[in-house]
Amino acid sequence: MILDQNIIRNIGISAHIDSGKTTLTERILFYTKRIHAIHEVKGKDNVGAKMDSMDLERERGITIQSAATHCTWNGYHINIIDTPGHVDFTIEVERALRVLDGAILVLCAVAGVQSQSLTVDRQMRRYGVPRVAFVNKCDRAGSNPLRVRDQLRERLGLNPVLMQLPIGLEEKFEGVIDLVGMRALYFDGRAGETVRQEPIPAEMMQEALANREALLDAVSMFSDELTEAMIEDKVDEALIQRAIRKATLSLQITPVFMGSAYKNRGVQPLLDGVTRYLPSPGDRDQTALSTDEAADPIKLSGRAEDPLVMVGFKVDEGRFGQLTYLRIYQGTLRRGESIVNMRSGRTHKVGRLVRMHADEMEEIESCSSGDIVSMFGIECSSNDTFTDGQLEVTMASMHVPAPVITLTVKTDSKGLSNLSKALRRFTKEDPTFHVQADQETGETTISGMGELHLDVYVERMRREYSIAVETSPPRVAYRETLTASSPFDYTHKKQTGGSGQYGRVCGRVEPNPDGDYEFVDETVGGVIPREFIPSCEKGFRSCMGKGPQIGAPVTGVRVVVNDGAAHAVDSSDIAFQEASRGAWRQVYPRCKPQILEPVMRVAVEAPIEFQGGVVGTLLKRRGIIVGTTESEGFVRVEAHVPLSEMFGYSTVLRSSTQGKGEFTMEFARYSPVPEALAQELIKHHQERMRAGSKEQA
Repeated sequence: MILDQNIIRNIGISAHIDSGKTTLTERILFYTKRIHAIHEVKGKDNVGAKMDSMDLERERGITIQSAATHCTWNGYHINIIDTPGHVDFTIEVERALRVLDGAILVLCAVAGVQSQSLTVDRQMRRYGVPRVAFVNKCDRAGSNPLRVRDQLRERLGLNPVLMQLPIGLEEKFEGVIDLVGMRALYFDGRAGETVRQEPIPAEMMQEALANREALLDAVSMFSDELTEAMIEDKVDEALIQRAIRKATLSLQITPVFMGSAYKNRGVQPLLDGVTRYLPSPGDRDQTALSTDEAADPIKLSGRAEDPLVMVGFKVDEGRFGQLTYLRIYQGTLRRGESIVNMRSGRTHKVGRLVRMHADEMEEIESCSSGDIVSMFGIECSSNDTFTDGQLEVTMASMHVPAPVITLTVKTDSKGLSNLSKALRRFTKEDPTFHVQADQETGETTISGMGELHLDVYVERMRREYSIAVETSPPRVAYRETLTASSPFDYTHKKQTGGSGQYGRVCGRVEPNPDGDYEFVDETVGGVIPREFIPSCEKGFRSCMGKGPQIGAPVTGVRVVVNDGAAHAVDSSDIAFQEASRGAWRQVYPRCKPQILEPVMRVAVEAPIEFQGGVVGTLLKRRGIIVGTTESEGFVRVEAHVPLSEMFGYSTVLRSSTQGKGEFTMEFARYSPVPEALAQELIKHHQERMRAGSKEQA
């Protein structure tokens, strides 16, 4: 079925962990009649929420993988992606927001704006995604949605505008006042499925009028039509809604709704807000990049009749082969038609097209621009662009953060084949999950975004592939860099009878604070023949994977080659690669090398009486306190702490706060390690190298 773009809403539900995203999605599916019974996250009935289809998700009560579904509400077709809240799975949020048109930012009415709220906000800004905010858990003790509104302004720099006021709070939370329609909404029935409209309670009328006036003042800034209507006292509901929609789509305001998903209150008005204020696919400008790098970006029309352009934003190796989640930006996709992968150049025939409903699927024959669907049996990677062959374009890639933690994994000889299959699958599905084979020790290492991230994958290896996998203690993703410049002049000369090898390279190595690795060719007069310049670059680049100090990748280096020499017979590609490697080994110790460690942005929340203990645990871990805030009997401590000091911190925090504290962390930056630790790391690396040499001998 081909849908009109104007009735499509592609939305993501994003928030800090444990803010109620999956619970909210469960209610949305129930009220739109996609499911017929409500099940809770980690509920007593052992069923679990619909969108948490993985056994690990149901056991742990967290979302690990983003899940897609669709529903209809008042004639609108809504594609929903429920994303994880834990920062270790941030790539799931990243790739969802890359292809979605709008989002619901869920916030806890008690905790307010938390650390992952900041991360999600940055991701939404990166892709220019309009959002509405939903202040959840208004029934909880200590809830204060107006304080959360203020935090949206102060901490996220948004322009929040209240669409509603709560009628009561905590255990007295009954419903909401709709400030646009000036009516009270109550939610009756066993699961809040019946929305009852009543006049605003007399004791709240003054507060409601004041907040409606604030709403009109805020929105009229972006609508001349509404301003004129206010002057003439001819304001109507439809006019206000049009003004709110215009301001929301231009990212000028963030409409704020409130309720309690768990208590079945406030979800239906939020759905109305999604259809009224968030964009349809046609409201977003989309551009593609030509495969000709010199050409200008191409603006996509978004029309169903134009050439096909779509992105496979997520891949999943399921029971029936590879499942690829697609966002169609232009054109129409039909079953049985041929599509071209613009990365590989391969042509594929579309076999099965489906709409996903968590782990269930519904067969479809066709779909068109603006839709989110899935297809089976097409071999591709995450973020590949597909066309029907009429256009040679690609869509801009998403931001992929670098992994910060590493584990060594091993199994017995019986499990090697399955281990290889599992690692191949996981690296294909998750761009932040990396696998490497250590050439010296023969060990297989996996890298990811945090302890939980890798723990989940190790557990999946055991369950899904029946592998008796063993892991080493976590290793930190250190980096090496240079802090000084130094010239080099190296000649590689080897004579073995017949033609030999000869290559000379001269230049300098210097820090490159603005980037990773950069090669600059400043040779003149053909002192190094042009065909051997790429050989020099390749030789230096091959040295960046492992630094001499601790075997960590080298970053922040600029190599400048400005002189050299070649031999008419003995010079070759191999000779200049070897000359470059020799020059690197020669110059590296003179450039004052330095070891860098990942520093994490840590946020700890605990009752205020444990503030001293929390600060103490962070300072003991070489943490730098960057801020503390107190609110409603709780303290929030933010600090920058080296990742190497954070292993096992959850146990320490629990014991120092009587189990009442919780923390989140995400990567902040790389910083130099203290000299004593640097010497310890170098010594440990040398011991590992010696041990590896003995085993090989």
